[in-house]
Amino acid sequence: MSTDNRVTDRTGLPVSLTPALVERLVRRVTAGSAERMTTYAPYTGAPLAELPVSTAEDVEAAFAAARRAQRAWRDTPVQQRERIFLRFHDLVLERQDEIMDLIQAENGKARRDAFLEVGDIAQTTRYYTRTARALLRPRRRRGAFPVLTHTTELHHPKGVVGVISPWNYPFTLGTGDTIPALLAGNAVVQKPDTQTALSALWAAELLYEAGLPEGLWQIVLGKSQEIGSPLQAGADYLMFTGSTATGRRIARDAGQRLIGASLELGGKNALIVLDDADADRTAEGAVRACFSGSGQVCTSIERLFVHDSVYDAFLTRFLARVKDMPLGASYDYSYAMGSLTNPAQLATVSAHVDDAVAKGATVLAGGRARPDLGPYFYEPTVLTGVEPGMACHGDETFGPVVAVYRYSDLDEAVERANDTAYGLNASVWTGNGRRGRAVAARLHAGTVNVNEGFTAAWASLDAPMGGTGDSGLGRRHGAEGLLKYTEAQTVAHQRLMGFAPPKGMSYRRWAMSQTTSLRAMKRAGMK
Repeated sequence: MSTDNRVTDRTGLPVSLTPALVERLVRRVTAGSAERMTTYAPYTGAPLAELPVSTAEDVEAAFAAARRAQRAWRDTPVQQRERIFLRFHDLVLERQDEIMDLIQAENGKARRDAFLEVGDIAQTTRYYTRTARALLRPRRRRGAFPVLTHTTELHHPKGVVGVISPWNYPFTLGTGDTIPALLAGNAVVQKPDTQTALSALWAAELLYEAGLPEGLWQIVLGKSQEIGSPLQAGADYLMFTGSTATGRRIARDAGQRLIGASLELGGKNALIVLDDADADRTAEGAVRACFSGSGQVCTSIERLFVHDSVYDAFLTRFLARVKDMPLGASYDYSYAMGSLTNPAQLATVSAHVDDAVAKGATVLAGGRARPDLGPYFYEPTVLTGVEPGMACHGDETFGPVVAVYRYSDLDEAVERANDTAYGLNASVWTGNGRRGRAVAARLHAGTVNVNEGFTAAWASLDAPMGGTGDSGLGRRHGAEGLLKYTEAQTVAHQRLMGFAPPKGMSYRRWAMSQTTSLRAMKRAGMK
């Protein structure tokens, strides 16, 4: 392991991650029991933190405290809320080394990928602070009758939003959904994954430092089977990022309670290389698309479809870049890819590759664990000959493994890319942007990137992001990313004439006059 000046010799952890910092952060967890659970650093396997465990009663207490705080917050002017988040934006950028150290210590990713989370949260905060006022303001709507019906659309906060966030992007996904929920006037009770809880706790502490009123962002920790039910039972809306299997259960339970839920789930994302793509640029982009975050990205590419005419040129360049990727553990920018996060993920990646090879697939690059670098390291891996019946053909690997396929007919490539129950992300590479966008429109995915793997669509914060099929429900980002945390209300004020004949007019005569009016409004082009 590299020992740059941010790392202690004794523990291999960044110097910023002191016992005092951990102790301060865990005080933000709503937990009354003495039980503790230990997390471990992916780079070394050494103990990282002792974290409190919340009980069902703690979750109920967290919701009660959040509701008390939300009563005043919902009446706080949006401009005042915005000022708090603009201060948070500045603090994130000023203290980015602190959160990047935490992200790497808990998740094991390379610092390059940790910085992407910093940039993402800064952008997300700026976007919603600049749009919240316009999205939440009362909006005049066309009434039933011109002039006579004054109709206004209002948006009220849901109340308390439940957020369940995963370990793979602990700052982005542990904070990015909470920001619009709070700006919309809600409180939040959040269960981050225990492995990366410190990153979420750091974000909460920083937001309180920026001026967020106490009690609005509650964090609970524990096993889903023990605190998942009370978390769902107390929420007025649920935001979940994680596996499709868990997402289905959350959707079922939300449906039984008749509350809303937004779910971003798994993916088996495809990248199509068209016959006019530049081999060098595409190879460079494909490496990032497949192996950023060690492949532990919901939008990461796991299938490459390459046209015959550029297959050899692309594959030669792609493999050269994959084999030259600097792989290792360091709290600086020296490595392109870090570690997997936990032993379960290492086991899944190893099993998928071993199963494919045993059934006839060929390893072109990687294909083995690297315990010499750390307990959960696995090489970036490229396979060919992956066929149905192999685990990594249709199942999400969620690791640094990609299968390459050759094609000759574009319709065939589109059909094969769409041959999945998932529909989260896709990518098209071409020398002709118009052609690329046309192909993109044929792909069954919530986001499609042309000449980029996944970052272009994700970072286009004014547009919605989410999946279709087994990849989930609802959208984050864009207007829906904030308005989903509100209840829309229509207030219609009817003036003068109502919806019945005036005194002295028969219903027949009134119906005839209304018919004449309806025809006149159509001729006038009125909506």
